[in-house]
Amino acid sequence: MTDIKTHYRNCNICEAMCGLEIKYKDKEILSIKGDQKDPFSKGYNCPKATALADFYQDKDRLKTPIRRTATGWEDISWDEAFSEITQKFTAIQQAHGKNALAIYLGNPNAHSLGNGLFLKPFIKSIGTINRYSSASADQMPHHVASNFMLGAGMLIPVPDIDRTDFMLIIGGNPVVSNGSMMTAPNVIGRMKAIQKRGGKIVVVDPRRTKTAKVADQHLFIRPEKDALLLFAIIHCIFASKKVNLRHLADMIEGLDDVKAVAKNYSPEKVAEFVGIDADTIRTLANDMMAAESAVCYSRMGASTQSFGGLCQWLTNVLNIVTGNFDRAGGAMFPQPAFDMIRNHKKGHKSTFGQYQSRVRKLPFFNGEFPVATLGEEILTPGEGQIKSLITIAGNPVLSAPGGDKLADAFDSLDYMVSVDIYLNETTKHANIILPGTTGVENSHFDIFFNSFSVRNTVKYSPPLFEKSVSQRSDWQILAELSARMAGIPLDHESLKITPEIILDMALQKGPYGEQGMSLQKLIDNPHGLDLGPLKPCLKARIKTENGKINLFPSIYLDDLPRLDEVMTKPTHDEQYPFELIGRRLVKSHNTWTQNSARLVKGKNPCTLEVNTQDAQRLGISNGQLLTVSSSNGEIAIPALVSDEIQQGVVTMPQGWGHNQKDTKMTIAATQPGVSINDLTHADRICALTGNAAFNGTPVAIKVA
Repeated sequence: MTDIKTHYRNCNICEAMCGLEIKYKDKEILSIKGDQKDPFSKGYNCPKATALADFYQDKDRLKTPIRRTATGWEDISWDEAFSEITQKFTAIQQAHGKNALAIYLGNPNAHSLGNGLFLKPFIKSIGTINRYSSASADQMPHHVASNFMLGAGMLIPVPDIDRTDFMLIIGGNPVVSNGSMMTAPNVIGRMKAIQKRGGKIVVVDPRRTKTAKVADQHLFIRPEKDALLLFAIIHCIFASKKVNLRHLADMIEGLDDVKAVAKNYSPEKVAEFVGIDADTIRTLANDMMAAESAVCYSRMGASTQSFGGLCQWLTNVLNIVTGNFDRAGGAMFPQPAFDMIRNHKKGHKSTFGQYQSRVRKLPFFNGEFPVATLGEEILTPGEGQIKSLITIAGNPVLSAPGGDKLADAFDSLDYMVSVDIYLNETTKHANIILPGTTGVENSHFDIFFNSFSVRNTVKYSPPLFEKSVSQRSDWQILAELSARMAGIPLDHESLKITPEIILDMALQKGPYGEQGMSLQKLIDNPHGLDLGPLKPCLKARIKTENGKINLFPSIYLDDLPRLDEVMTKPTHDEQYPFELIGRRLVKSHNTWTQNSARLVKGKNPCTLEVNTQDAQRLGISNGQLLTVSSSNGEIAIPALVSDEIQQGVVTMPQGWGHNQKDTKMTIAATQPGVSINDLTHADRICALTGNAAFNGTPVAIKVA
């Protein structure tokens, strides 16, 4: 059958950048499997990749603009949609000020070449400081640590998992996530390789995750106590007089300050609160010091909590004082072909705290305010109140803290626009929905995730299928809205610039440009190019004004009294005695993946995992419907009785709750799951960074 063709691309659903081989005929996808010739993923792919065909063929997917009316949704032309949006946004900003218009960006923007390049000029065109994204519900502590320690929020160290001899994983489940903030396809294979070469893996988590089951050792820890554990390990390093800064010795500032503070966090002092005995903590420290190479990787459980900022700072400190920073087998820095910090000047003034949110005075950073404050900024009257909103590829009603309250806020807006392919729990509140192309209709290049990759590689993929004449790519939507808001004629030369033009320029001016890197070179190599293992490069890439690592920025010192209260004023909430944490699912990523039949088939994964002893005490049996309540709300969810969750802790996955009225995600709507963010509260944040504190939410459970 000579008319069957083959297309190669990276999967754009999660962070792993798995290479895919897609067989197709005409406009029908016949098969999707791992690309054996991809130099990074080497044939590996997870179940989510096969769903690219589902999203392309999805009958629920919008392809032309629709407008909400009193009698329902109606199709409208692109020109009519753009004209109305421009008129409404302009009128609202003229009446209430530029900041009356807000923007929310969802996670899929980071997986889009076009959006990655065209969002910045779009944001500039609307002129508002009221910007929000999923980053502050996920990863902001990483960016804040890199900003204050290294001078650039995107200069984030990643574990050199392929060469490490000892890996400490705190609050991460990379076997399921494929390496969040650590782009690494086939994590399970990479972990087993550590063990095969005689190395060791330790997982610290309130739940025995799939990653913990692969590891050599799993340690239960109380939620939100990770900073105390990290401090205690660092205490041991200093007490043993085995601090080893290696080649970074002349780059470190603040070492004595860290040493002085770490004295206050001995293993004996913190053991009671973290739930790990002092001898075990000392063993962790000894393992880190004794290994030829070692790395600590802290992720979601350590980030989306009340002390996320301290956790990511201390993770960097631990890797530095053990001599495992910017070194093979430790925490290293990718050198991507598209270098996002290439033009970031040394000593560039940080934007952290440049503005404060109007109601709660939360810090502005990385171009945005914390999403936890979005609802109150809409609902609280007064000067600067948000009156209008545009969401782009996001569903914060299900993914942001206190999502049900956020839905009420959206209902109160004067005007709302969503750029999205679905009529979902968020976009149903919009006046107009603008659908872009998606997945295999888009060209693809991983701008962001090459910056977090455990190996330097590069790959470009053209669209598999051309979009129809009635469709617009997301970047085309952004470009035209930008032009109209700025009053630029639609035949202006700037509107002829494509993502490929920008990408080619960046590749040629990037770190591999002198070696002939270009877009054409990537087109000629559809499987991608291997640029080699991570190399020590921090001295060249650091962006602090004096070229030194600030080991103890003052913002972390200022946050320590809050951490100390955990030990001096331990609390037990009688009304809400359990602590709720999130749970990652291998076949789920964001809320939109629930509309793929192949990803949601099988048993209901949206359950509340309850410790066996807790279940016996409360008379809970497996599968029984439970009522779970918090200070924010209440849900009903079936129980999963298990020894894999710590006593006093319960867990459920995020991204569910699609059975709402007035949406059109047919498959997702049939699923029984409920939203974890009907329980989480927008008031629970990491006070230092503003990141949402999902993990550790106090809840009560009882038989429904």
